[in-house]
Amino acid sequence: MRILSLIVLSSLIFQTTTRAQGLEKNLQTALDRLQQDSQCRYASISLTVLDAETGKEVFSAHPNVGLAPASTLKTLTSITAFNVLGADFKFQTLFGYSGAIDATGTLNGDVIIKGGGDPTLASWRYPQTKENNILTQLVAALKKAGIKKINGRIIGDDSLFDTQAVPDGWIWQDVGNYYGAGASALCWRENTFDIKYETSTVGNPVKVIGTSPAMPYIDFRSEVTTGAPGTGDHSYAYVPVGTKNMYVRGSYSTDKAEKSISVSMTDPAYDAAWRLSDTLKRIGIAISGEPVSVTTLTAANLPLPAMSKTLTSINSPDLGKIVYWLNKKSINLYAEQLIKTIAQRSGKKVSTRGGVSAVKSFWQAKGIDSAALNIYDGSGLSPGDRITTSALAQILRTAADQPWFGVFYESLPLYNNMHMKSGTIADVVAYAGYQTHQGRKLCFSAIINNYTGSTTAVRQKLFKVLDELK
Repeated sequence: MRILSLIVLSSLIFQTTTRAQGLEKNLQTALDRLQQDSQCRYASISLTVLDAETGKEVFSAHPNVGLAPASTLKTLTSITAFNVLGADFKFQTLFGYSGAIDATGTLNGDVIIKGGGDPTLASWRYPQTKENNILTQLVAALKKAGIKKINGRIIGDDSLFDTQAVPDGWIWQDVGNYYGAGASALCWRENTFDIKYETSTVGNPVKVIGTSPAMPYIDFRSEVTTGAPGTGDHSYAYVPVGTKNMYVRGSYSTDKAEKSISVSMTDPAYDAAWRLSDTLKRIGIAISGEPVSVTTLTAANLPLPAMSKTLTSINSPDLGKIVYWLNKKSINLYAEQLIKTIAQRSGKKVSTRGGVSAVKSFWQAKGIDSAALNIYDGSGLSPGDRITTSALAQILRTAADQPWFGVFYESLPLYNNMHMKSGTIADVVAYAGYQTHQGRKLCFSAIINNYTGSTTAVRQKLFKVLDELK
């Protein structure tokens, strides 16, 4: 009986080893084919595959070469946030006032919206965070306090974060567009709005005919030309610096149906204050002063008053729901808000650099060489980011045995019938995620830098390599 058991055990070990060797061989063959492809002749390619339960290396090719990860970096930020902040973490926005309310219901002071870093405030993605719902809560709090008139201003207070909204390394062309919206302790509508176009005949100017929502405090200057049918949207917004002028430049195809682009706000705290001020005036609550933010106060050399009375607080959805959209739609803003919040929770300066330092320190303590995480932001939008597939795969493996893993796993989009986060910036295609191969749970990170030609084509070629994990 003992001999029979040993024979069965030996047979199982042999089968497992044979399958592992077969997978390794197939991956190597597929990777060699990709490296020899004309699109990848001068490319750097790295792939690391680990057993998600044991951490044992299943396959690697150039695992310790630092490459630009693009948005696969969001998996690192997400996993670190779960570890540092906790799966039940919620952001909190405080609402109150300075000064005092007199017997007539006049507030002699300022109404203050004090941001706590919540990226979902006034976002359309969750029922409770929609702009109208948030404004209704704020108005209700003022009415409950008996405020009928405000002898002061509405202040958007984003002082919790540092003054550098955009991380080092982001390119100017990205910053004005929705995916380049900067971080703010007081976000509003994900710090974006839409510019509406009216196209003309090919080669003639595209007109800006409005925005959604209305942005009456910004002047728009269009240098966009109408492109030929089929050429698509190649127009970009350039954020105002020291002026109220926002330029849009490039071309926009005459046959595009949307006739609009989504762009970033330069001062979302001001926009939040403006929206509330406008709402109050519409319902008959007079306000003597114009809305302001910390940025506009600083520019005018005016102090930020302290909140003397808190009227209400607004909580965000929990971290799991935020990470869901962060990864599903690859929202750069969410990642940048989280990395600054990680800095705050870790006792670092509340800045992107502080967050990067906190992330590297956290994983250094877990045995990941900090030099393998040469990053500048939390989203991967910076082309200067460098990370190794070995480090990222190891970090993915640590998540697999955590109680919040199911929530994180569900946040990963389904590409090529595999749960994995994608990453794409100029000449970069990357994927990171999980796959079960013949009953064995695997995690992986794959990155290609400096390929040539079509992104769609090289993506499909990388999928053929990853197909071996199925």
